[in-house]
Amino acid sequence: MDLPMPLVLGMAIIAAALLLALAAPWVAPFDPIAQDTPNALQPPSLAHLFGTDNFGRDVFSRVIWAIRVDLQIGFFGVLFPFIIGTAIGLTSGYLGGLTDAIFMRIVDIVLAFPFLVLMLAIIAYLGPGLLSFYIAIALVGWVSYARLVRAQVLVLKHSDFVTAAKSLGFSHARIMLRHILPNALVASIVFSMSDIVLVILSGAAVSYLGLGVQPPTAEWGIMIAEGQAFITTAWWITTFPGCALVILAFGFSMAADGLGELLGVRE
Repeated sequence: MDLPMPLVLGMAIIAAALLLALAAPWVAPFDPIAQDTPNALQPPSLAHLFGTDNFGRDVFSRVIWAIRVDLQIGFFGVLFPFIIGTAIGLTSGYLGGLTDAIFMRIVDIVLAFPFLVLMLAIIAYLGPGLLSFYIAIALVGWVSYARLVRAQVLVLKHSDFVTAAKSLGFSHARIMLRHILPNALVASIVFSMSDIVLVILSGAAVSYLGLGVQPPTAEWGIMIAEGQAFITTAWWITTFPGCALVILAFGFSMAADGLGELLGVRE
């Protein structure tokens, strides 16, 4: 079976990012948080491929190590909303009635607020940090998965195989988990690939505002924020982490498009 080209390209970029993240201790030539102030703001050279920042830290090493942090943000930032949204969407769609009405009203309330504004409000209340970001993204991001799964369940619960399972006396839990859920997850899995892009960008934005990952940890959003004051004199501080962020987001976007094409799912 021929794989769609966007899927191949996207997975190649993701695989390269994973390899760099795993090999960071060997690929990065310097400690990402070690300061060397006499060599601060050095332009790209053979000694420092991406130059140095205002603290003399090697930008190339920080970009490589930051892949670990941003991939972690993308994975856990999607995993928790995926689990919560899937559970709510499955329960709401299958049971219907009052349960469905209550959950859908909660979805409407969450959707009434802009995504980033609500997330920033939660993080500001909980305090800056990666844990606060995960909690905020879980409380806000589950609604998309809940709506996707619910829509699939509403169709699947009237299917012949579900009717046959009910006639055989299977419990509701077995029907939901073993018969409906596997068929209802395809669209959500495809959506999660593109959602990783939003989560990584949101994590970078939150870190840029000082509410996410805290310095001196190497993270692309922090690096962009720290380099903005030197954009006219030391462009490399913000340019290289910005390019890395765009490339990784492009990889996940291509993978999502290719996976949707392969599985026949339109987002």
